Amino acid sequence: MDVKHDLDYMVEFMVKLLKTPSPTGDTIKALNLVEEEFAKYGLKAHKNAKNGFYVTVEGEDDEEQVTLSAHVDTLGCMVKDITTGGRLKLTKLGGYPWNVIEGCECVISTIDDGEYTGTILTNVSSTHVYGAKADETKRDEDSMEIRIDEKVSSRKDVEELGINVGDYVYLYPGTWVTPSGFIKSRHLDDKACVAVLVGLVKYLKENNIKPKHTTNFFISNYEELGHGSTAGLPEKTFEFISVDMAAPGTGQTSSEFKCTVCVKDSSGPYDKMMSEKFIKLARKNDIPYAIDIYPYYGSDASAVLRAGWNVRAALIGPGVDASHSFERTHKEAVDATFKLALAYLLED
Repeated sequence: MDVKHDLDYMVEFMVKLLKTPSPTGDTIKALNLVEEEFAKYGLKAHKNAKNGFYVTVEGEDDEEQVTLSAHVDTLGCMVKDITTGGRLKLTKLGGYPWNVIEGCECVISTIDDGEYTGTILTNVSSTHVYGAKADETKRDEDSMEIRIDEKVSSRKDVEELGINVGDYVYLYPGTWVTPSGFIKSRHLDDKACVAVLVGLVKYLKENNIKPKHTTNFFISNYEELGHGSTAGLPEKTFEFISVDMAAPGTGQTSSEFKCTVCVKDSSGPYDKMMSEKFIKLARKNDIPYAIDIYPYYGSDASAVLRAGWNVRAALIGPGVDASHSFERTHKEAVDATFKLALAYLLED
């Protein structure tokens, strides 16, 4: 598919978004960033009560509308307790194994807008002190804690900083774009796809192109909790496409260099007609693609169906290695996802 679009722009915006913390439940800064980017192309955000929003690009057919969705909310933590020694116990936001955040730099954001840095470690992290116990200790909510970068040694010291139970903890993304085209970062799920939606808007508006159907670009902010796009969709939506990361791994066909059409996940199969439409469009336009099934995966599309919306639903997205861990994708997968989504919007 020979499309002159700005892949560098999408990657640059993606990096900016990746560096804007937005753990599920605390996403307003990221939402504002995306809203401001859409505003550059003259689009107004229509917000729901949860602060998710959509923008609309007018199409040739306004009666049957299409909605593409991607989510800005990510994994993170929240302060669960303050220890007598002045460290922070955690509760997880989103689903991931505890070991993937061991050694992670982080920021504690307080209710009074204070911010403190720290490191997530086990409570037996030194081999010189704890010997084999440092290796053998199970990583869980009892053993993991934050070492705060302040002179604190008691619960009182921590409370005097203004840190409280319920404060959000932002995981340092560690974003890195390599010369070989890889994009390495936490939270590529799903900020890589938000960047794709922004890139689609830029392409349509700058080239004065009308999609076949009026198209809504929905930015969800509670996908990790399972209810991101369940409310506030445009009423005329008849096809809903979740643009979300695909998960390469053993037993999977997804690739960091392709766009995946997910035909089934833990919620069941997606609409057969729509999945086949994306597959045929990829073949027709020589877009690198894969077809895959995920047994431990759900999306905004499956949430929309459970909520009772009368829509056909599909799921596509770039391959992201080590999902919900130290994630990585490639520019080629981002490019393929952009092209497949565009082919769908412009299909005759």
